[in-house]
Amino acid sequence: MTNKIKYIAFLLLFGFTAFAQVSKHGQLSVKGTKLTDEKGKHVMLRGVSFGWHSFWPRFYNQNAVKWLRDDWNVNVVRAAMGIEVGNDTYIQNPQFATEKIMTVVEGAITNDIYVIIDWHSHNINLEEAKLFFDQVSKKYGNSPNVIYEVFNEPDDESWADVKAYSEEIIKIIRKNDPDNIILVGCPHWDQDINLPAADPIKGFNNIMYTVHFYAATHKQELRDRTDKAIESGLPVFISESAGMEASGDGPMNYDEWQNWIDWMEERGLSWITWSISDKDETCSMLKKSASSTGEWKEKDLKESGIKTRNYLRLLNKQ
Repeated sequence: MTNKIKYIAFLLLFGFTAFAQVSKHGQLSVKGTKLTDEKGKHVMLRGVSFGWHSFWPRFYNQNAVKWLRDDWNVNVVRAAMGIEVGNDTYIQNPQFATEKIMTVVEGAITNDIYVIIDWHSHNINLEEAKLFFDQVSKKYGNSPNVIYEVFNEPDDESWADVKAYSEEIIKIIRKNDPDNIILVGCPHWDQDINLPAADPIKGFNNIMYTVHFYAATHKQELRDRTDKAIESGLPVFISESAGMEASGDGPMNYDEWQNWIDWMEERGLSWITWSISDKDETCSMLKKSASSTGEWKEKDLKESGIKTRNYLRLLNKQ
């Protein structure tokens, strides 16, 4: 049986909603370990992340969001705001950075899909994050489209530090937005999901925890660790992933990427692929020939872009 036939049979058998439009599914919430819609039905989000705004701001426009919805069948996009690295970062130019993120958010709202506002940093910047998330949660707190990712990938921080930081940001968001999903990272580039599983954040609803994988590096061990976390009751969202090495470069491992796709689909986990960018590296899905506003032909896509688009067009059936 081909993978396509297996997936179609799987979707029909388990009744997962394939294309999650906000007008249809509305306010998302967490029930147990599942992401659910306003009717309590399990829903899967599958989409792509824009690259750091501080390196690839040219793709941060509403036309690119529309193309990803119409041609790639995404039902969620992730706007990755660079905090410290690149040009016009949030630290250097908060107005420019915020405008870029809001452009993608507005594009998602206009195009009836979900959007992750991603604080794309590997370090704790508590005061800056509090100001930003206060601003965006005031602006978008009544929009069911929005998901907040409060810390992209902690690296050397302890879970105690990440947890304390996240709790402060969650308090800020919840003052303005009582409902929308909040994603929390974990140490070691979102690998140590066992740590929040043993000591989760308490006192708040609609919190999920992120795992990131790059299939040529991260394999069965990380899937097993994540399974144990889910079995313990931890809601998990795969907010960044792809098929190459964790460096973002190197050869694709299609077999292992397929293992991850099978695993996520079997568990109903939402997932995002990295990234809409045109750097000379494997994980950048676009070539330099790609326009800033979509209308991409296959000749404009690199290996990862072609494969990601195929997955999304298959699994996110409208």
